[in-house]
Amino acid sequence: MIASLTGQIRSRDAEGIVLDVGGVGYRVAMPARSLDRLDSSREVFVHTYLHVREDVMCLYGFTDTDERDFFEMLKSVSGVGPKVAIGILSAYGPADLRRAVLNRDVAIFQSISGIGKKTAERLVLELKDKVGELGVATTAGVETGGGSRGSYQLAREALVSLGYNFVEAETALAGADPDTGVEELVRGALKRIGNLK
Repeated sequence: MIASLTGQIRSRDAEGIVLDVGGVGYRVAMPARSLDRLDSSREVFVHTYLHVREDVMCLYGFTDTDERDFFEMLKSVSGVGPKVAIGILSAYGPADLRRAVLNRDVAIFQSISGIGKKTAERLVLELKDKVGELGVATTAGVETGGGSRGSYQLAREALVSLGYNFVEAETALAGADPDTGVEELVRGALKRIGNLK
């Protein structure tokens, strides 16, 4: 299996790059978040996953092993293929997705284009045990027990009820300490939204 590639980017588009490695051009599909981190002016290194089917071979690339491991984990969920997994990682990073799984936050998956309620619920259900296998069973600010919702989710719901859409609420809460109380999270988010305008 091709585990990584180092080379010069010859072309790029919204779905990935063509990476020149010793005169051979490899088409590598990548999450948007990884693509944004690549510098086309210098030689780049990408971790890769080779997906093989009877009729096609596709190479997927990632800027770190954490993202690649999460891609493989997402792909293991029934009904989730590599393209859907790439779409999920284009919208959210592994840390956000772990938090969503451990908090049983179905809404974060539903916010991703092409994922309906049933698929979102299946992702949360099937990934719950697998997230722990990556050594992240306990994450700061994540509630792992019961069905209670954390301050982060309640703050996001409060922002949505104030008229902000899901993505705006997520962006405003990004980087906030999830151990903070709901009111403080909302106040901080509103302040960040005000600064962005």
